[in-house]
Amino acid sequence: MAKIVAGVGCSHIPSIGAAADKGMEQDPYYKPLFDGYAPAREWIKKVAPDVVILIYNDHASAFSVELINTFVLGVGDRYKPHDEGYGPRQVPDAIGHADLSAHILESLILDEFDMALANEMTVDHGLTVPLTVMFDKPDAWPCKIIPLCVNVIKYPQPTGNRCFNLGKALRKAVESYPEDLRVAVFGTGGMGHQLQGERAGLLNQEFDQHFLDHLKDAPEELTKLSHVDYMRDAGSEGIELIMWLMMRGALKAPSEAYRFYHVPMSNTAAGLVCYEETE
Repeated sequence: MAKIVAGVGCSHIPSIGAAADKGMEQDPYYKPLFDGYAPAREWIKKVAPDVVILIYNDHASAFSVELINTFVLGVGDRYKPHDEGYGPRQVPDAIGHADLSAHILESLILDEFDMALANEMTVDHGLTVPLTVMFDKPDAWPCKIIPLCVNVIKYPQPTGNRCFNLGKALRKAVESYPEDLRVAVFGTGGMGHQLQGERAGLLNQEFDQHFLDHLKDAPEELTKLSHVDYMRDAGSEGIELIMWLMMRGALKAPSEAYRFYHVPMSNTAAGLVCYEETE
């Protein structure tokens, strides 16, 4: 059967993708960041997932603000990078695993999670930047990719507890798939930041580190954070961390293989954590 072997929590800051695309990894501003990604890239090579389920949020790219679904699962064969106003990123297309996607979709809906399905969609930096962080710049991504898109851009967003429980159901779905596959789950976005208003540029390293400290061993404590908690302590975009909780919900007994935190990156903080499943 398929098995979840690893989890990754990763920021998807667009400037990280832009720096990689322009070959700026050794620029003094970006070098500490990309140096910090090197151990994670070596680790993921050893993990060697066949499939990555990548939990991210669309930034009004593939989906307009006229119709917003809480959870969308991609069930297609291929996902091309979206043009976010400066041309699509010149990165490989994400090749899907349609059969596993369909299986997961059925399992989640029968477990009473209201999933929308996307037979076709493009993917923006929310999905492509974490792939760059973990896999650098290959000619093709080394695994199949299943996009799971979460609404975090327009209220009401799902709660962290809802996402954590969906992660548990995601694990159940994967483990009931008969093919022998190694699956990694990426939860992306965050960490705490705010892009607009009087608090634009907000950085709260204490909150970020508290989240990282509790994610492995006490995720249930983090599921109690409310929308107001995220807004107050992590800024208007800090709610993206609920997608890390979905990743954590898909793991039973993880060990922390690597952790990295860098601030500032653009107008936010870049976080990265790599977990190996021990059960």
